[in-house]
Amino acid sequence: MSQPVNELENAIVISDLKKTFNQVDYVLQGIDLKIPKGSLTAIIGFSGTGKSVILKHILGLYQPTSGSIEVLGRDLSQLDADGMTEFRKNFGVLFQGAALFDDMSVLENVCFPILEHQKNLTEAEIIDRAGKKLVQVGLNEKDFQKLPSQISGGMQKRTGLARALALDPEILFYDEPTTGLDPILTEMVDDLIVETHRHRPGITSVMVSHDLAASFRIADFVVMLHAGRVLLSGVPNVFFKTDNELVKTFVTKGMRI
Repeated sequence: MSQPVNELENAIVISDLKKTFNQVDYVLQGIDLKIPKGSLTAIIGFSGTGKSVILKHILGLYQPTSGSIEVLGRDLSQLDADGMTEFRKNFGVLFQGAALFDDMSVLENVCFPILEHQKNLTEAEIIDRAGKKLVQVGLNEKDFQKLPSQISGGMQKRTGLARALALDPEILFYDEPTTGLDPILTEMVDDLIVETHRHRPGITSVMVSHDLAASFRIADFVVMLHAGRVLLSGVPNVFFKTDNELVKTFVTKGMRI
C-alpha cells in the first residue's frame, strides 16, 4: 500500500450524483464520494453497479441527470465542450485493453497526445519526452519502433501507461486494468500501478476494478458500489471488519476467485 495522504484535500468531490439514460431507471441513485488528493483509490462492486458510469462522469463523457462533480476544484458543469477538452489535459487514462493505435509504433503512440496538445514543442522535444515516459515504465529503446502487435501484452500495458503519463496528469485513471489477464501479468500490472503512483508525488490514482485482492493490497482507499449507491468506503481494513452482510459476502467470494 502507498503512503498515507492528507484526507482534508480532495481531488474529486461527487455530491448526490444521479444518472438515468431513459428517464425511468437510475444507474446512479445519489452518489456521494470524496477521493483524497494524492491517494490511490479503488472503486469496486458487482457488475452493473455503475463503476464505469461514474468514471465517465468524472472524465466529462457523461453529464449528470442531477447532482454535481468537482474535479481539482472545478465544477464540471461550468465547462463548455472546449473547456472540458482543455481540462482533460489534467487526466491520464489506462484503458482495459491498452487501446493502442495498431498502425502506430510504440513511440508514436506515446507521441500522439503530446503532438495533439503541446503544439509549442518541436518534433525532437516530443520524441524525447515520449521516450523518457517509455523508459520510466520499464520499456527498452530497442522496442520503441515496434507495432503493438509485435510486443507482449505486458509491454502493451506499459506503452498504454506511458501514453497516459505523456502530459504529466494530476489524476491517473485505470479502467479495469487487469481484466482478462493471466495471474502473472495481473501481478505485473498491479506492481506497475503502485510504482507509478509512488514515483509521482502528489498524483491521484483512481482504479475501477473487479480484482478485489489487488484493490485491497495496493489501494489507500476502497469504495464499494451497489445498486447505484456507495455501500461502503474507507481504508481496506474496514471491509474486513464490517457487519454489512452484503459486503462480507462480496468480499469473501471475491477473494476466493
